[in-house]
Amino acid sequence: MNQITLNLNGKSVQSSVEPRTNLADFLRDGRDLTGTHLGCEHGVCGACTIAVDGVPVRSCITFATACDGADVATIEAFDDDEIMVELRHAFKREHALQCGYCTPGMLISARDIVIRSPDANEKAIRIAMSGNLCRCTGYVGIIRAIRSVIINRSVKNISPISGAGRSALGPAGSGHAVLEQVTSIPRDRLRFERSPKVAVLSSAIIDRDWVPQMSFDQSFKVGHPRPQVWAMFGRVAEVAVCLPGASLNGDPTAERVEGQMRVKVGPISAEFSGAAEIERDDGSYSGRIIGAGNDARSKSTTRGAVTYRLLDADDGRSTVVQVTVGYTLSGMLAQFGRAGIVKDVAGRLTESFAKNLEARLSGSTQNAEASDAGLDAGSLVVSILVEKLKTALKSISRFFK
Repeated sequence: MNQITLNLNGKSVQSSVEPRTNLADFLRDGRDLTGTHLGCEHGVCGACTIAVDGVPVRSCITFATACDGADVATIEAFDDDEIMVELRHAFKREHALQCGYCTPGMLISARDIVIRSPDANEKAIRIAMSGNLCRCTGYVGIIRAIRSVIINRSVKNISPISGAGRSALGPAGSGHAVLEQVTSIPRDRLRFERSPKVAVLSSAIIDRDWVPQMSFDQSFKVGHPRPQVWAMFGRVAEVAVCLPGASLNGDPTAERVEGQMRVKVGPISAEFSGAAEIERDDGSYSGRIIGAGNDARSKSTTRGAVTYRLLDADDGRSTVVQVTVGYTLSGMLAQFGRAGIVKDVAGRLTESFAKNLEARLSGSTQNAEASDAGLDAGSLVVSILVEKLKTALKSISRFFK
């Protein structure tokens, strides 16, 4: 994790981010600034355009760590901006928006043109705006709106800003990097040796100071007293049996476990091999599990931390298990790691674990939800999407009644 500091929409923000986190995901998932839209996620469509140090930037292909110390402004920062107010009125007047998905990025790019171009004609505006794609309007209204604002400001004798914030070459935000002095190493001290392989299950991969990229809460109830459930949680091998896709290597100890987690997402099958360290506090009926693993086939790695607490319910006859899950996922499977999808899938996985745990506590050894086939996350995602579609259709049907 890297610690970064940004001047975000006029406020100083400090945060820990993974080196792979792009600026768009950091803003949307980490700061709830959802005015920044994601389209192609390849830097082509321009929907994610924001301003970094006053310069339009594709936030989907800009790493958040590259902007440490930079001034970052999303569409939410321009509510009272004079030029943006003029552009919004012009877009409305010229019918320059329809669905509106591309509009935040369009407005930020358009503002940059207005600031630095005193007499841009239609051709120049089309070229300057060619990095912002719209599937609705045909661009005619957009070009007219931008051109009208430029003309109005020219009539008012408002001079453009030379360079419009461009003061240095290189990616926007990168000018804040501090270069460290490198001391030369005498040649006779250089060693060219093959790096030793690091065991996947080595305790070195478990970093207790690691900060999750995403986290969320879950809870479930089982119909058994808290002491009985707590004792069950201490028997690691039995708990692993309740978790779909999980298997252990050898006999686990009370402090450490090693094993695999099999996951299938669409055509991708992965088997994460890793290790986890276990902490338990008998006095508070709480514990923490922190671990890491990787899948050699998909080149994906993951880190996770699960903090849980057991609470009495129903006058001691039942137990509520409160769980906080934090995770970081990188590699091929990271494309399925959006916070909303992961949270929904985790909810289904929690339901399955709770059912298996209930059965185990009741003395049954039959775990219908746990199998050697692994966790089919793809089917869970499909079922989640189907349920959401059904809910949306019900809402629409009530509207027309």
